[in-house]
Amino acid sequence: MIQNDSAKEVMGDDKLCDLSRAIVHKIRQDTTVDWQYKESTRARLKVAVKKVLNEYGYPPDQQKLATDLVMEQARAYGDKWISGDGASIID
Repeated sequence: MIQNDSAKEVMGDDKLCDLSRAIVHKIRQDTTVDWQYKESTRARLKVAVKKVLNEYGYPPDQQKLATDLVMEQARAYGDKWISGDGASIID
């Protein structure tokens, strides 16, 4: 999900995989039907993503880029996640 060589060096592949799973779980848990249309909901999701990044020790200088990428990917998969039709992209 997140592609950042400096984070990969600092955290390692296993921890990045765990981080990706945690972010996908958090977004799937916190999204609502209209999340793509409500700025307040998107802002809440961004905060949730940043909290997970912090919990896993993601490099602070790369968090904005990672959060933007996660939100972009969430928009791509969001409709499937909301309807329950899509399988996890991580599992």
